[in-house]
Amino acid sequence: MDTPLTTIAVVGLGTMGTGIAEVLARAGREVIGIDVSEAAARQAVASLEASTARSVARDRITEQERRDILARFRTFSDPQAAADAELVIEVVPETYEIKQQVFRELDAVVSPTAILATGTNALSVTRLAAESQHPERVLGLHFFNPAPVMKLVEVVSSVLTAPPAVESVTRLARELGKEPVAVGDRPGFVADGLLFGYLNQAAAMYEANYASREDIDAAMKLGCGLPMGPLALLDLIGIDTARTVLEAMYSASRDRLHAPAPVLGQLSEAGLTGRKTGRGFYTYDSPGGQDVVPDALTPVDDTGGVTGRTVSSVGVAGSGTMASGIAEVFAKAGYSVVLAARSQEKADTAKTRIAKSLGRSVSKGRLTEEARDETLARITPAGSLDSFADVDLAVEAVAEDLEIKRQLFQTLDKVCKPGAVLATTTSSLPVVAVARATSRPEDVVGMHFFNPAPAMKLVEVVRTVLTADDVRATVREVCVRVRKHPVDCGDRAGFIVNALLFPYLNNAIKMVEEHYATLDDIDAAMKLGGGYPMGPFELLDVVGLDVSLAIEKVLHGEFRDPGLAPAPLLEHLVAAGCLGRKTGRGFREYARR
Repeated sequence: MDTPLTTIAVVGLGTMGTGIAEVLARAGREVIGIDVSEAAARQAVASLEASTARSVARDRITEQERRDILARFRTFSDPQAAADAELVIEVVPETYEIKQQVFRELDAVVSPTAILATGTNALSVTRLAAESQHPERVLGLHFFNPAPVMKLVEVVSSVLTAPPAVESVTRLARELGKEPVAVGDRPGFVADGLLFGYLNQAAAMYEANYASREDIDAAMKLGCGLPMGPLALLDLIGIDTARTVLEAMYSASRDRLHAPAPVLGQLSEAGLTGRKTGRGFYTYDSPGGQDVVPDALTPVDDTGGVTGRTVSSVGVAGSGTMASGIAEVFAKAGYSVVLAARSQEKADTAKTRIAKSLGRSVSKGRLTEEARDETLARITPAGSLDSFADVDLAVEAVAEDLEIKRQLFQTLDKVCKPGAVLATTTSSLPVVAVARATSRPEDVVGMHFFNPAPAMKLVEVVRTVLTADDVRATVREVCVRVRKHPVDCGDRAGFIVNALLFPYLNNAIKMVEEHYATLDDIDAAMKLGGGYPMGPFELLDVVGLDVSLAIEKVLHGEFRDPGLAPAPLLEHLVAAGCLGRKTGRGFREYARR
């Protein structure tokens, strides 16, 4: 098993199998493609021909190199063709019956020293290995789609796998230019184990009519920097495939967060499995198409035909980073801004912070000096909320403490003129509890900016059961004017982004608690396999472990789901004062500045 892997068979020439075969052939391996469908084999060859032709056209390979790659890929319909392979990778449909049949056929064909790898992302590698005559040579080799592009490969060992087999395929993965991550055998492994729980929660959120599919996807792309929204990603993966993975995860974990959302079953049974059929959560131009086309669920009018109130002046309450950033956003867009803090000195300091931020934009060529000066001239610092008497929109951006916010809104209720819109930027507290502190709860709305406010495009517009239609319309219109993307959501813990993000982060912590994978491997898996801009532990340390714990507690308190209970490791680190980058130590240690 420690011999060089030069001849490799790939069983199953669907999208993933074809992609793996391409990676291997381009890396100089002799590739034996096997599929019972001759049409699938022809399509695999055609795909490699087209891909290599594009590489030649882009001067990435020569015509001779292209011919060599194509010559190294041969296709067959009989498993007997794998007889000389040192490694066989099966990528057939995700059922035990089909995979076990493939392993039985391979046992009768290949050398006893050949390694057998399953490409499953949902089934038990141990169970598949137990069916083999040589379970010590069976392991998991989980590539990510599209295989030629995605860097991550999860190398999955069962309790039966021989270490030399793991070493051989790990070395191969590196030679292919991939980043191998060693993991144990449990459904979903690292990347899909975290990813599919998040996707499932997004499907459940959509099914509950909490937010539209467009708003859920936009929120996660703009709020978290993800390459795709969760519902669009489910359509790409295949809704039936996602359901299979989740069923396997739930059978192992019994965690309700893994129990497939009913809508996944309904769509699967109806044959609406995503891009491959032309319809899933979205409708596509054709089966296998990528372009979304309008359908009956496509929103037409974001304001529902309601006209918002006139807003020309804005008050921002607070003196911290978020308040300063929000004030900068409004002033840049041409609004007159009153920036009120607990003292004139704090307000002046906040304006100075804005001046520095604008100065950086000027030095980077993003803003002219004239525009900087005009923006600053629109901001009036004040040491009292009395200065909000004439504002059309008051935005609160103070500490995330319900009692502090309630007191502030009681003051706004007395100070602000009739008809002024009162907005809170809370990320986790109930907006209606703030609204009830006033005599005009119909004028109160959530306006959740993301940090840093000048850079982040998303604003969650949180409507309570008391919020007036024209107040919601006003905030949406203002968001567009300040060049932000508004998404609508109801008044419940976490809104869209945090309700989907923090359970995922919590599950990552649980993986470490259970010694399933290391911090580095989990972060690498989510960046390389999921396209996340930061791994979960990098993000936790940036957000702050205390902030993360507080949000987890709010989510758990509202939804009462045991799976949302904060991981004990997170609680222990917070209790120890290890809060992330701001204290120099969180999940990792950082150099003091």
